[in-house]
Amino acid sequence: MSSPLPTAARLADLPAEPLITHEYERNRPAVLAALRERHGAVAPVDLLGQPVWLVLDHTEALRVLTDEAHWKKAPAHWRAYREGAVPRDWPLRFVVDSEMVTFFDDERHAAARAAIDAAIAPYQGDGAEAGRLRELITAHADQLISFLSAGGGGQGMADLCGQYARPLPLMVANHLLGLPDAEGDDVLMDVWRVLDAGPEAPMAVHRLLGGLRELVEEKRRHPGADIPSRLLAHAPDASTDEHALHLNMILVTTAESTGALLAASLVHALATGTLDEADPRELIERTAVANPPMQNLSLRFAAADTPLGGVTVAAGDPVMVSPAAAHACPHFTGSDDAPHLAFGAGPHACPARPLAETIVAIGIERVRARFGELRLALPPDQLPWRVTPLVTGLRSLPVRYDLTRRPAPEPAAAVEPLPAPPVRRSAFWRLLATLRGGR
Repeated sequence: MSSPLPTAARLADLPAEPLITHEYERNRPAVLAALRERHGAVAPVDLLGQPVWLVLDHTEALRVLTDEAHWKKAPAHWRAYREGAVPRDWPLRFVVDSEMVTFFDDERHAAARAAIDAAIAPYQGDGAEAGRLRELITAHADQLISFLSAGGGGQGMADLCGQYARPLPLMVANHLLGLPDAEGDDVLMDVWRVLDAGPEAPMAVHRLLGGLRELVEEKRRHPGADIPSRLLAHAPDASTDEHALHLNMILVTTAESTGALLAASLVHALATGTLDEADPRELIERTAVANPPMQNLSLRFAAADTPLGGVTVAAGDPVMVSPAAAHACPHFTGSDDAPHLAFGAGPHACPARPLAETIVAIGIERVRARFGELRLALPPDQLPWRVTPLVTGLRSLPVRYDLTRRPAPEPAAAVEPLPAPPVRRSAFWRLLATLRGGR
């Protein structure tokens, strides 16, 4: 380990090496291990032009995530932000500016979180609504598998990321928001554009938030059995904009993190030859530890000068917890006292973890049930990854498949797939057709 950092220092006065580099994209574990070797539990890094303390140690990470008094989420606590030192074109500025519940503190966060928890709760237990949702997830998974394999004679190649793992959570979220089919397909496409962060992303964000505001207003007039209506019932006085931002967070995080976890779980199972034997829930846990979709969690800010990992973080300086690093540190055991952090921890832990795990588990189960033979078309170390400052997921998951060798499922276990998409396909289904080669 290199010489220790000053025990109390402002980030602006410390040398900070860039975090998101080609080497980080190529070999994230090695980069994080090197940072730990040089700096210890926390390291000053440059996050796309902004200095940030990166938390590498599990014990310190858990302390930051669970201590609301010392580590705040609202960007008003960020000194550089208050002083105008965070440029408007900083790549993560739109996230920090978003006014989503992710960046609420204290009573404001508790109220918003209570509304979100109440809206999601019926889909996460053992009740009738959760049962119907599991049937819907199964049907959507079967529909996607049938569509990606159509015209291939039961054998061929497919991209289980773009054609399956990414669209499945989006289709489920579409149902949870109570969107009509035509509007829902437009939303799915805009979420995809936002997540891909291409040239169409800014307009997609504008359309997406505008559409969610319209959805909230429609549900005020005509409530239904869906998340927007339940949000409104629990917090009727909250503004349309606030509800729209809550829905945006649910939609985007469900799509991004859940799809990434499903794809990574399938890779883990195929690379280890355990797809047919592994319990899906155990496979999800192993994958969440080894390759958490949220490699880094969103920023927190020191409310006062606060000791952390051998240094004192100055008031107003940002910290970013790295679950990927925390899971590789000596203090991580995976026990109740040292749990994995793939879904966060503390007051800001993911509210939809059971829902996400259900989508991924059913996604794995339907692949196992439908494919007679399935193998990676590339070695695991050659698969292309999409690395962002927060979320890391596969760009594609090419596989060779054979549907013909799997015995037909028992009638009692069979689930009737949804009807095939109409001949006049939406942009969403046209995109999936393009990914399978247009057949």
